[in-house]
Amino acid sequence: MVKNRKKIVILGGGFAGVECARKLEKYFVNDPEIEIVLISEDNFLLFTPMLPQVASGMIETRHIIMPIRTICEKTTFYEGRIRNIDPYGKLVTLWGTSEKRGISIHYDFLVVALGSQTNFFGLNDVERHAYTMKTLNDAVVLRNRVIDMLEQAENETNPVLRKSLLTFVVVGGGFAGIETAGELLDLLLDARKHYPNIHKEDIRVIVLEALSAILPGFSEQLAKFSHDELLKHGIEIRLNTAVTSFDGTEVTVKKLEKEPSNDEPKIDVIRTNTLIWTAGVTPVNTIKRSLFKTDKGKIIVNDFLEVSDFPGVFAIGDCALFMDPKSNRPFAPTAQLAEAQAKTAAFNLHSLIKNKEKQKFVYKSKGQMAIIGKRTGIASFLGSNISGFWAWLLWRNVYLSKIPKLDKRLRVLIDWTIDLFFDRDISRMKLVTRTPEKEYKELDEVDDVW
Repeated sequence: MVKNRKKIVILGGGFAGVECARKLEKYFVNDPEIEIVLISEDNFLLFTPMLPQVASGMIETRHIIMPIRTICEKTTFYEGRIRNIDPYGKLVTLWGTSEKRGISIHYDFLVVALGSQTNFFGLNDVERHAYTMKTLNDAVVLRNRVIDMLEQAENETNPVLRKSLLTFVVVGGGFAGIETAGELLDLLLDARKHYPNIHKEDIRVIVLEALSAILPGFSEQLAKFSHDELLKHGIEIRLNTAVTSFDGTEVTVKKLEKEPSNDEPKIDVIRTNTLIWTAGVTPVNTIKRSLFKTDKGKIIVNDFLEVSDFPGVFAIGDCALFMDPKSNRPFAPTAQLAEAQAKTAAFNLHSLIKNKEKQKFVYKSKGQMAIIGKRTGIASFLGSNISGFWAWLLWRNVYLSKIPKLDKRLRVLIDWTIDLFFDRDISRMKLVTRTPEKEYKELDEVDDVW
């Protein structure tokens, strides 16, 4: 054991946390005085850009997850949920269960990359009844739900109930919402061939967006192209429309634009059994109840991505507040931004340890891409706007190249190839889970021991 060994602890196994660990491994590859530790609830990196394709059955579930231990081979990995961060005592505490005891891990340097969770904006009934698209489990559950609705609708004789079963509402017109809506319609139209009583005109996919346009991160030209293409494919889009409630069978919405002859916003009701919520994210509760200074739930960082008042502590990704100097608004929470911040944080950690000069974080987007339906996409790439088939092809090539493991790239490529020639599987997997483990409130103060 090396005396005075410095320990860098990274919290979070998403794009930001994993990329930071990989960069640190390269910086300290032959340095026995540095230990890198990564803590995550899951033992895999989820490739979230392809999550809607898992929900639609185009890609197999395991093909977009990469075990963290195979990506960060020189990093000590802990699977666990963060209970508390003590920046004064330099301790991170993990929850314990009946099968494993909680632990406290000391750190010398800390990187907080805990990501975000779905933001329901205080709509508790929506949170209870809606489906989300944030985790791998969300995608699998949604796919099961869609197929279940088809099975029920096929033999349903009540026309009102049948219409409700075949109506799917996606809330949020950003990347996640539009890509989910496109993949969802593709799945429904493919699967419909096996349900003789369900016709194309029976299926409704509705996108609700509170803003005046979908895909706000794109140029007006690409956003309009996407809007027109989605309408052409059969997806309904309602702009300036906000959800006020959802009880599992009816979603109540209001128009944010007032009618000229009426001071009150127009209220409408959509009968649906399936509402998919992709309308926003918020930092995880661990961040909100931490001792770090936050703004709107995000940790305030300086130009070097260090946390105010705590030298040697960095925050990156969705949980960090970093303003765009051009718009004076926070950067959009994307994987591209998370990886860029991870590289800067790793560089500055190395500089801090080696007494070198740190660098400020400067972000320059490489472009944006989205798939909006079968073999159709949009892309803003290297200063050019691309739409249609070529944007779809570019999306596939870029994201395929970003998958860290070669075997996973090949598996995804095979899935895409199969999809060109065969219909999607309509088997509904019944998932049975054990009762969740209770988390103990009192944890053992043991360093580095399960």
